[in-house]
Formats: sequence, structure tokens, C-alpha cells
Amino acid sequence: MIRESAPILHRLLTALHPVRRWMQGGAALALLAALAAIGLMAVSGWFIAAMAVAGATGAAINYYTPAAAIRAFAILRSGGRYAERVVTHEATLRGLSGLRAGLFRRLIPLAPARLAALRSAELFARLRSDIDAMEHFYLAVLVPATVAILSVAAAALVCFVVSPAVAGVLLLGAAGAGVVLPGWIRRRATADAVQAVGEAAELRGLLLDAFRGHAELLAWNAVDSHRARVAALACRLDAHRARAEGWEAASGAATGSFAQLTLIAVIAVALAAVRRGGWSPPLLVMLALLVLAAFEVIAPLSEALAKWPATRRSCERVFALIDTPPAFVEPDHSAPLPSRPAIVFEHACLRYADDLPWALDDVNLSLTPGARVAVVGASGAGKSSLLAALLKFQPLQKGRVLFGGRPLSELQGDVLRRHVAVIAQHTVLFNQSLLDNLLLAAPDADAECIERAIARAQLTSFVASLPQGYDTVLGDAGARVSGGEARRIAVARALLLDAPVMVLDEPTEGLDARTAQDLYAALAEAACDRTVLLITHRLGGLARLVDEVVVMAAGRVSERLGVQDYLDRERRRSA
Repeated sequence: MIRESAPILHRLLTALHPVRRWMQGGAALALLAALAAIGLMAVSGWFIAAMAVAGATGAAINYYTPAAAIRAFAILRSGGRYAERVVTHEATLRGLSGLRAGLFRRLIPLAPARLAALRSAELFARLRSDIDAMEHFYLAVLVPATVAILSVAAAALVCFVVSPAVAGVLLLGAAGAGVVLPGWIRRRATADAVQAVGEAAELRGLLLDAFRGHAELLAWNAVDSHRARVAALACRLDAHRARAEGWEAASGAATGSFAQLTLIAVIAVALAAVRRGGWSPPLLVMLALLVLAAFEVIAPLSEALAKWPATRRSCERVFALIDTPPAFVEPDHSAPLPSRPAIVFEHACLRYADDLPWALDDVNLSLTPGARVAVVGASGAGKSSLLAALLKFQPLQKGRVLFGGRPLSELQGDVLRRHVAVIAQHTVLFNQSLLDNLLLAAPDADAECIERAIARAQLTSFVASLPQGYDTVLGDAGARVSGGEARRIAVARALLLDAPVMVLDEPTEGLDARTAQDLYAALAEAACDRTVLLITHRLGGLARLVDEVVVMAAGRVSERLGVQDYLDRERRRSA
């Protein structure tokens, strides 16, 4: 266990290094409270027994000193436990917030190329649930283990001063309850605990699919089958959790048995010493209660180590993301760009995995400043991959892309994307106000610029109809707006960016005819004096936006012709 967990433990301690003072303070307070509890139990037992013997024999006894010690131990135990809760939870919250922020910072350069295989629910699980599970490392593993080792060592030292035999019995019982038993429980619970982590993440994904894709499930009559998948996975998850928790419960009962057996052995050794006349009866009571109290700090170890496999699995999932290399190594400084950049694809080759076919296969394509080009083709022809390569979303395996005469490797992604306004097929809207969603493109835009962009995107009447105007919250993923309204918000956002290049990816897909016609007019105005790259299955009413058409098939550019020639050919084919 130690060998396989050492790298994870080292990574965790390194990641939590900024809050090490809080962690050390919490562990010290927990140790103080534990030692005070053991001292309170031992001194109280001795004092009660000594008072009883004094009452029976009439002997004098100094009760001031032990009474003061009892009060001191009681205050330290209560105050130490309260302070320990405050400090350890502060350390945990600070540590988790740092881990979560660090992971999010690491995710930014990974998106989207290295995160495409992970669903949003999986990413959310790693950002929230997996990092939350890492709190068990400090609260349920590190602190209990530290406190148990040091407390048992202190208790054994006190016993050794009185009787080496009692100290040996205590250490033997502590080793059984704190080392052998947790190791045995961990081996039994590991498989179920690790399986439960993965199944919990998968279940969150299925539930999110059911929530966000309910309309699609209804349309395909798949609600019942999806419900059955969720129910089956939930049952498997419950079964694995129940078995893991059963082992944890068994470990608690077994620890109590170890404590009782150790107590019996200590009493047997002590009784022999009392019979020989070497010990007084109060000393026997003190040692017995001291040993029993020492097992109070050993008891959490079995449960902590039973939880460790799941915690370690969560750590592995988080560190796997952190260790993922980005698709692009960004330059320290971005090369300067002209105000009207040209775009050139030179022998561009791209595929998303080594065992998949080329999405772009030796593509050569150039767009002069101000060019208005449509890229058409069937699904899978490579149109969207062209956009992904241009925006540095996916790396090329061969060839290169020049933007403004500069290879993309010389341009920082953020600088590049500030020169390209994208109206995507699927508009991304956040659960914030309309104004916040617009300002994503240009945070410094003033009211006049926003009003002008809204008017050109034909959203004036829409904004006037909103209950709070620009402050109206659009809902999760823009749930409170229609598809046409969301698309026009994307147009307004692109206008605010005022970039020299505009990319339109299926801008009218899924819209009704009237909404599409309204959007044509908005796009025509938005595309004025800009380089336009239109990606679509069919030109239709979008033909007015472009002058040339590039036809793609199987990741290659098959032909390039004028828009009128293309439309005439399509009419002849349809006839």
C-alpha cells in the first residue's frame, strides 16, 4: 500500500503546501486534544480509585493536585477539540479551493483539444466531487494517522515507565488494531470503493443527459431505455457502496474487540503485579483506563484507510487531468498581425486519433483579406475541422496554417481568437444576464456599441420584451431564449468583437424560414468589409454572403468555383 500510494501522497502534500501551516496547526491541536482526553481518563481513574481506597482505609490523600490536573485536562480536551475543528476545516477549505482553482487554470490550455473526450458532467465531477473527496486525505487519513501514532507512542512511554510488559501489550494491541486490521479491511474494500468512484461519475453524466437531452429522448422514444440505464447503474453503485461501507462497519466492531482483548491482557499483567505487592490498586485502574483511552485514537484508522482507496482514485483522476500535456505550447509573446489578415492552409492534415481517418487530408486553401468564401460538403467532409485548425482548437499533424502571414505557432491562442469572430452552429450562452453574455466578446464595450450591435442583429424588440432588459438572466445554456434569439445574440456578440475575420458555422441550421431570413440580413450587414468563411451543408439564402465556394469531401478540397457557377450546378442536379 505504501509503495503504490507514495506518489499520490507526495503529489497531494506538494499541492497542499500553501496551506501547510494551517495543516500543521490543525494536527497539533488534534494531538493536544487526544493527549488531554487520554490524560483525563487515566488521571480520573486513578483519582477515583485512590479516593475510594483512602475512604476505606482512612489514609490521607492530596486531592488538590489530581483535581487540578483533571480540570486542566478537561479544559484542554474541550478547547482543543473546538480549536482543532476550526483550524482543520479552515485548512481543508483553503486547500480544496486552491486545488480547484489550480485544476481550472490547468484546464484552460487543455480546452478543447485535450478535453473533447470528456463530457461536461465528467469535467464537473473532477472539478467538484473528486476534489471534495480529497478532503478525506487530510481530515480522515493524515490527521487521524498522525494523532494515533504520536498518542499511542506517548501512552506506551508512560506505561513503559511503570511496566515494560504493559507497554508491550499496548503496542501489540495497537499494531493489530491500527496496522493489521486496517490493511486487511483495505484489501477487501478497495475494489468496491474504486468502482464506486467511476460509477458515481458515470451516473452524474447520465442524469445530466436526461436533464439536458430530455427533448431528444422523447423524440426518439428513448426515455424508458435511458431510465433503465440510470436505474441499473444506480443499483450497481449502491451495491458497491454498501459492500465498502459494510467493511468499514466491520472494522469498527473489530477495533472494539481489539481494545477489549488488550484491556483484558493489561489487567491480567497488572493484577499479577498487585498480588506481588509492587503496585497499588489505583495504579492498575489508571493503566487500564489509559490503554482503553489510547484505543479511542486508534479506532478511526480502519475507517480512514478503508476510505483511502476511493480518495486515492479521485486524486488519480484529478492528477491525470493536471498531467495532460496541452495540444499547443503557447509562445511567450505573440507576433504582430496586420489589420486585414490573410488566411492560408498549407498541406494541412488533421485527425483526432491515430486509429481514425484523416479529418483534413492535405488541404491547401487561401483566403485573401476581404475574401468571402463558403466551404460546403456532407457531414464528415472536414468543414468543422477546418475551423478547429484555424482557431488552434486542434493541432495539425502535418502542414501548417498561416494567419496574417504568421504560422499559428507564433500566435497566442487568445490573440488569434480576438481577430476571428465566430458564429457557431451551437451558440454558447451562460446562466447570466444578457449583458454579461454580450460582454464576453468585448468586456470594455460601452452602451452605444452594445445598442448598435443589438440593432444590427435585429434584437431591439427582443430586448424591449425582456422583463429586466439587459439584466434578464438567460438561464442555463440559454434555456429562456429560443434558438433564433440565441443565434441573433451570437451575431450581436460577433459584432461587438469587431474582428477582421468572421466565421459562420451552419448559422441557420435548425431555424424556421422566417427566422433564417431575418438572420440573413443581420449576417450580411455583420460581414461587411470583413473576411468571411462560411461553413454549411447547403448555401440556400446564405449565397448572398459569399463570392466563392469550396467543396470538400473526405477531408480534401475537391473543387473551388464561383458562387453562381455552384448554384447553377446544384440546380441542374436537383432538376
